[in-house]
Amino acid sequence: MIRLFVALDIPEAVSDRLSLLETGIPGARWTPSDNLHLTLRFIGEVNEATARDIDDVLSTIRSAQFALSLSGLDTFGGRRPHALFIKTRPSTELVHLQAKVDNALHRLGLTLEARKFVPHVTLARLRDVPEAKLAAFIQSANLFDTGPFPVDGFCLFSSELGEEGSTYFIERRYPLQAA
Repeated sequence: MIRLFVALDIPEAVSDRLSLLETGIPGARWTPSDNLHLTLRFIGEVNEATARDIDDVLSTIRSAQFALSLSGLDTFGGRRPHALFIKTRPSTELVHLQAKVDNALHRLGLTLEARKFVPHVTLARLRDVPEAKLAAFIQSANLFDTGPFPVDGFCLFSSELGEEGSTYFIERRYPLQAA
């Protein structure tokens, strides 16, 4: 069995800029810069034959390259936040690409979570973080903006769970078409 998800790989220059935010929150477990990504669809564990079918169907997706910006911080978890993330600036192209990924995976008959797509890059996992420190951090860094960067493809990732968290591997890259 292999644990898969579809995501945008974050360019190294953008990851390096995001890593500058990794301070000021006691108890935060920061995402290593080489693990930063923007998930389009979590698939979960599948067998090797299904993984090959997923690769085949994802390779049929046609979409144009586009630019994307990351800006503004937020958390998941409500009153007990468990993740800190940076949002994307609104992007019709990103939403269309995500829908194409979902449609392709539905054609395979995969059962996908019904969760609404919230485009983001997870910066840290949070546990018992002082509320005031988290609020102060978000307020001080909320204007952080990566500026636009090119999205010229998307990836099929595998994930291995470990004691220090997950490690991600790019199984295949799927190019987007030049405009």
